[in-house]
Amino acid sequence: MVTRRLISSGSTFEALAGYSRAVVDGNDVFVSGTTGFDYTTMTISSDPVEQTRQCMRNIEQALQAAGCTLDDVVRVRYLITEAALFETLAPVFGEYFGRARPAATAMVVGLVDPRIKVEIEVTARRPRQPDPEFA
Repeated sequence: MVTRRLISSGSTFEALAGYSRAVVDGNDVFVSGTTGFDYTTMTISSDPVEQTRQCMRNIEQALQAAGCTLDDVVRVRYLITEAALFETLAPVFGEYFGRARPAATAMVVGLVDPRIKVEIEVTARRPRQPDPEFA
């Protein structure tokens, strides 16, 4: 039986724009593009490295709510505002995804808020749970 569950960060923007931080559909977990805003204070650092680390903390929280970790990520998309940022941020990406080594794409884009330098979207696969019938 496939179940669909919505996960929210508590950000009021999710309700305003009509989306969820993450959607769990069966064993698949789709985490929306996630920025470096600290959702408790609704502040964002001007430092792209700190923004990336906060993105990852936000993503980790969504994945945890879905029963996953960063090691379960199978696909990642990095959206950055300047190509020159990639050289600085790639080692940070590697800190978080060095074990999972998901399929990845990096794109240079314009983002909706000029303070945002990086946005990250991931897809994860929840670990298979043993079938209780065969345990």
